[in-house]
This record gives sequence, C-alpha cells and structure tokens, in this order.
Amino acid sequence: MSGPVTSNPASVPRAPDAIPPASTAAVDAAITSRRSIRRFLPTEVQRSVIEDILRVSARAPSGTNTQPWRVHVLTGASLQALVDRIMAAHNDPAQVGLHQEEYDYYPKEWVSPFIDRRRKVGWDLYSLLDITKGDKARMHEQNGRNFRFFDAPVGMIFTIDRIMGKGSLLDYGMFLENIMVAARARGLDTCPQAAFNAYHALISEHLGLDAEREMVVVGMALGHADPQAIENSLLSERVPVSDFATFWP
Repeated sequence: MSGPVTSNPASVPRAPDAIPPASTAAVDAAITSRRSIRRFLPTEVQRSVIEDILRVSARAPSGTNTQPWRVHVLTGASLQALVDRIMAAHNDPAQVGLHQEEYDYYPKEWVSPFIDRRRKVGWDLYSLLDITKGDKARMHEQNGRNFRFFDAPVGMIFTIDRIMGKGSLLDYGMFLENIMVAARARGLDTCPQAAFNAYHALISEHLGLDAEREMVVVGMALGHADPQAIENSLLSERVPVSDFATFWP
C-alpha cells in the first residue's frame, strides 16, 4: 500500500520574497562597484567562500533549467602550472599565430560606437600605466598579465558542452555576472578574461578535458584587489539609459 503523496518543497509555488530597501541598496552597491581588477593581493580566499559564491550564483536563470555551466577552480600549484604553461607560449615568438580563439568573442569588423568605446577604455588603462602608443613591449607585457590572472590567488576557467546552443551562452553570461556580484558582496573582486580563449588547447590539456566535447568559454580572476595599484583606479564609462533604452507608450 502506497503512503501519502508529499510535495517537493522546491516545487511548491510561492510568491517571491520581498526585498527590503536596505537590501536593495546593498544589491545595487554590489553591482555598481564591480569593475575589472587588474592587480590582486596574494591574500588567500577560503574554499568555503568560493563554494558559497558558486552556490548563490547557480541561481542564475537558464533556458528550461539546463544550467550549462561547468567551473574549474585553480589555486596554488595547479594555478601556477597553468600560468607557466600559457606564459611560455605567450612569450615564445615561434608560437605567435599558433593559438587562435575557438569562437569569435569580438566582431571581425569593428564599427562605431563599439570601436570607439573599445579604444577609449584601452587607452585609459594604458595612460594610467604610462604605456605609450607604439610601445609594443609594454603592451605585450600588460596583455601577458591576463595569463597570470593578474596575480589573483584564484583562477577560474569556465567550460560548456559543445552540444549546447548559442542561447546557453546567454545563460552563461548571467551566471558569470552573478559570480562577480556575489564576490563583491563578500568584499572580493574579479576580472572576467576572454583572453584565455586563444589558449583553449593548452587549457584543455592542463585540465584533462575532452576537447571534442567541452569548450572553454572564458576565464576569471578572483581575489582581493590591490588598493595601491594604479590600474585598479580605472572606472570604465557607461552610456546613459536614454542611449540604449526605448520606452514605448
């Protein structure tokens, strides 16, 4: 004889919890204070904190709840080994052109206003670092800092099953934003890094991925921002709402 039918608490419909004004301000502060940090302190981030950030971030929406994200968290020796491997390739002139992005993160042909914004934030950063136009050595060095996760004690590589469609990358973006905001709520900072895409083959080998099935999406540095680093004072501009939103009566 079967017992009484019980409902799964997770499936019971309920109204969303009300957000008090103080919490609204805290959420807004976490979002608006997020920026791409390019120099971190060596201060350790506890695994429990990282797990907490990922647990909260996994509440991101995804089409039909597919949850397409997979996260590879590197610290200590595993992080340094990946850094060393990619830096060796990055600094080897013989390997220039051998490592290509697996998918087009940026357009093949730039147009305004996008190219203008790209140039503006790039030269704003270089100005802070006193890197002049044409100084290819300094530019190469600064680009290489990407592959050191900007000295962060935690490096994350995000991958996705190749069977998933383009819509899953939209889901992924919401998950990544959640991580960055949840990190800010805990006094931590991040830097999302598309630069790792060029070295997807090396990353796949290092992580033991099945490259025919799993694709590298992006990398991210996580840690405590160095408050003395001039590059961390960069605050990229945002256009006003009136520039990108149309309100229809």
